[in-house]
Amino acid sequence: MLSNKRTLTVGVFALSSALALGACSGAGGGSSDNGSAASGGNVTLNLATVNNGQMKDMEQLKTEYETANPGTKVNFQVMEEGDLRSAVTADVASGAGQYDIVTIGAYETPQWGANGWLVDLTQNLASDTAYDVNDLLPPVRVALTNDGKQYAVPFYGESSILMYNKEVLDKAGVTMPMNPTWQQVADAAKKVKTKDMSGICMRGKPGWGDLFAPLTTVVQTFGGNWYDMKWDATVNSPEWKEAVTFYKTMLDDSGEADPVSYSFNECLTALKEGKSAMWADASVAASMLEAADSPVKGKMGYAHMPVNKTQESGWLWSWNLAVPKSTKNQDAAIKFVKWATSKEYIKLVGQKIGWSNVPPGSRTSTYDIPEYKEAAAAYAPITLDVMSGVNPKQPGVNPQPWVGIQYVSIPEFQDVGNQCAQFVADYIANRSSVDDALSKCQGIAATAGKAHQ
Repeated sequence: MLSNKRTLTVGVFALSSALALGACSGAGGGSSDNGSAASGGNVTLNLATVNNGQMKDMEQLKTEYETANPGTKVNFQVMEEGDLRSAVTADVASGAGQYDIVTIGAYETPQWGANGWLVDLTQNLASDTAYDVNDLLPPVRVALTNDGKQYAVPFYGESSILMYNKEVLDKAGVTMPMNPTWQQVADAAKKVKTKDMSGICMRGKPGWGDLFAPLTTVVQTFGGNWYDMKWDATVNSPEWKEAVTFYKTMLDDSGEADPVSYSFNECLTALKEGKSAMWADASVAASMLEAADSPVKGKMGYAHMPVNKTQESGWLWSWNLAVPKSTKNQDAAIKFVKWATSKEYIKLVGQKIGWSNVPPGSRTSTYDIPEYKEAAAAYAPITLDVMSGVNPKQPGVNPQPWVGIQYVSIPEFQDVGNQCAQFVADYIANRSSVDDALSKCQGIAATAGKAHQ
């Protein structure tokens, strides 16, 4: 959700319709045939996944698995994210059984697990000492559970960090601490801003996976959140107003021109081209800023996401592999999922494709591999610190009745977030007041919250 390749694009209508289908079809049901490969025959596993580099690497390496497991073939069905979510949601909810393995996000996993659509992997993972389930990064692992049960495992994960041009800050006499506050960042942005360079770039483009990815974390560290423990909406609270006002003021004082047209890719380009000095966004961006062809390679500094009232404020996202209840090849599917998220697979990627291509943010042990530590020295340690420090059960000041940081894990949230993001974008663009924007958002959020009271 965090680079634009990770932005959720399926609307609440599609997911809500699928939920209804699942309820009507007995949550997809499970097959008594738990894997034809286990009973001596050949098996073809259909894996639905998203079209990005990490998944393409897995497709390239599947022959390694097939060679080691004669009789098993893995058929990758690679789709753009919107197509993937539509196809997988419809298939898994209806129990059609087209896919044996699905790639889903941290947003969907606990919902689909609770709805009975996914195989509970808890015991299978725990009983396999070689898999070492406890090596999975704890916050990522927790985000993929419901009622203590593990319904997916992370293929890769990410958080958010502050990225800044060291040369620019040094020239202005600004020292950025490893754990800055938002006020420190705003002050630094003012000092380094010039007529040709914004002090900071932040997402302003409407969309719950665009503007609200970072803004929700700002709201949380300022003491606000979408709902209280009774699912009453709290968007019109003083904490929300303070956070949103701060965000706009920082952009007005030091941000890019026309921020409502900026999201991940635009800010990435701005930093690479020297048009912005700082950026708080997805940790995956660091690997792009440090790529061999990046104009700012070696010039960047990295720090924890800025805070106000909390100790951490990074978000948490992962792409994960899960096994639908409707598969007829459950055992074979679980076996492949374990291989593709294992320590051995991570080493295989490094050896065959390159250590900078290793899936990040899934296992603690990844960050102890000497070759990976060298390849990702600039950003790997800070990424691990942030991902290990965030708390998806309570990322803000107050407790919340869902697990998740930059999203609310209810089907309605995509629609709620998208509408609210447009209201806030209008405020950022000086087309409305903060009170008007939050009042409208409060009404929409309240309606969605009532369904969960």
